[in-house]
Amino acid sequence: MQLDQLDRLIVGALLEDGRATFAQIGQRVGLSAPAVKRRVDRLVASGAITGFTVRVDPAVVGWSTEGYVSIYCQGSTTPGEILAAVDRLPEVVSASTVTGEADAILHIHAADIRHFEQVVERIAGEPFVARTRSELVLSPLVRREQGSLPD
Repeated sequence: MQLDQLDRLIVGALLEDGRATFAQIGQRVGLSAPAVKRRVDRLVASGAITGFTVRVDPAVVGWSTEGYVSIYCQGSTTPGEILAAVDRLPEVVSASTVTGEADAILHIHAADIRHFEQVVERIAGEPFVARTRSELVLSPLVRREQGSLPD
């Protein structure tokens, strides 16, 4: 589905404040609340909007250590095999196959360095993992939510 300018404005408003009312969004984009609701319903039905959620600071729930783990696989490992292994780890907040030397990269949140190390050890213990490389985040500089719209 291609977003028109009004759809982009509505999605942008929802990305900024997912709790905004249809009336508030309508005032911002120049539509009535029912017109905004119809557009949001259409965006959801088409799959352009995949859900609504809340963002929680990981440190508030005790996960103050953050890092990335690159996975280097042996043999021919499928993305599905990697997914099956990492999907069961709640510390893995995102996982992607990548180009370059590594086969996949994982974004991990953990309580502390020891917890992070334990997660890396579990990942490294998977039969298809030849080696891993970890990098800890010192200071997050930019955070954009999935689906943020470019100008």
